[in-house]
Amino acid sequence: MYQVMVVCLGNICRSPMAEGIMKQMLKQNGLEHKIAVSSAATSAWEQGNPPHIGTQNILKRENISTKGMVSKQITAQDFQESDLILGMDQQNVADLLNRAPDGTKKKIHLFLENGTKTAKEVPDPYYTGDFELTYQLIQQGCKYWLEKICIK
Repeated sequence: MYQVMVVCLGNICRSPMAEGIMKQMLKQNGLEHKIAVSSAATSAWEQGNPPHIGTQNILKRENISTKGMVSKQITAQDFQESDLILGMDQQNVADLLNRAPDGTKKKIHLFLENGTKTAKEVPDPYYTGDFELTYQLIQQGCKYWLEKICIK
């Protein structure tokens, strides 16, 4: 099974939102048995906490469960087991590259590496408060990555 890991700073806003949305897209396309998605943080600040209420509200609106989602920090094992590691912004990518064990750096990419008309990164709604913009950008990024993975 192809393993995707989505990563942000605290694993309470952007990365759990992306995990939920991507899982929903996989299920809708009958790909949930071929591609697995999980999420993690570069920091341990929020470890053990559920998704932010703003992320919970967006996912609930989209009929995506957050049951069992709790923040965790990315581990060396995650780097080894993942086929693709997606950082939500340039700082996340830099942090991932700094922590990556030998032979795993090529797996790390910027979530919006293809960019959009308005953004090259997914801004952190913990600071901006704009969970709707985060949702829209993550939707676009998930579509891009699923198409890219399925073409391989």
